[in-house]
Amino acid sequence: MPLLSGRLTSGTERELCSVSAELARLAGWAALDVGRHGAAFHHFDRALSWSRQADDTDLSCYILATMALLATLRDCPAVALDLTQGSVEEGGSRVKARVLAFTRLVEARAHARAGDARSASAAVATSERLLERASEQDDAPRWIDFLTHPRLASDAAEVYRDLGNVRACLTWNEQATAMAPDDFTRSVGMRLSVVATAHLQNGELDEALALGHRSVDILRRVDSNRARGYVRGLTVALEPHRNTRPVRVFLTRARRELGLVV
Repeated sequence: MPLLSGRLTSGTERELCSVSAELARLAGWAALDVGRHGAAFHHFDRALSWSRQADDTDLSCYILATMALLATLRDCPAVALDLTQGSVEEGGSRVKARVLAFTRLVEARAHARAGDARSASAAVATSERLLERASEQDDAPRWIDFLTHPRLASDAAEVYRDLGNVRACLTWNEQATAMAPDDFTRSVGMRLSVVATAHLQNGELDEALALGHRSVDILRRVDSNRARGYVRGLTVALEPHRNTRPVRVFLTRARRELGLVV
C-alpha cells in the first residue's frame, strides 16, 4: 500500500501529532460537557502530549489552560492556578495573544473560586488587554476564534458573581449580550443562570426568576450536563424561597424540562 510504503518526514510527523492533539482536545471537551471529568482529563492529557510532540506551543498552552478550567469546575482552584502558571510558561513569548488571553481568563475564574478578588480582577484586566492586542494582530489559530470580547465578558460576569460583586457582574453581563443564543446556546444559557444567582445575592427574586426562565428556554434545546449544572446551582440558591408560588413554578419547570432533581 502506498501509505505504508511512504516515508514519514519530520514535518508530516508534526502534522499528524497536531491533528491527533486536536482530536483528543475535542474528545476532552465532549467528555467535560457531559460531566465525565475523569475521561475529560485523560483526553486533555493525551492532547497535551501530542501537541508537545508537534511542537505546537499555542495548542499546548491552550490545553493546559483547559485542564485548569476543568480543575476550577471541580472546585480545585489551587490546582487550576498551578496549571495556568504552567500554561503561561509553556510557550513563553511564542504564544499568541488570544491564547494567553484565554489562559488569564481561566486564571481569573480560579482566583474567584479561591476568593481572591484582587488577583481575579487583575487577571481579567490582563485578559482584556491581551484580547485587544489579539484583535489588532489577528493571527491566532482558528480554534481560539470563539474568544471574543462578549465571551470574555460572559466569563467575567461569572468571576464577579463568584466574588459576590453583583454590580460588577451585571456590568460585565451587559457587555456579553452581543452573544446570540442561536450561535452560543450553552454559553448564553449558563450566563443567564449565573446572573440570576447574582440577582439573588442582591435580594432581587423577581429578576432572578425571570432570567432563570430565560435560561431554561435556551438550555432545554441542548443536551449538556455542564449547562444543566448551572441551572441546578440556581435552584439551590432558590432553596430559601421554595415555598413561594413563583419559585415552585420555576422548580417544577426545571424538573420537567431539564430533568433536574430539585
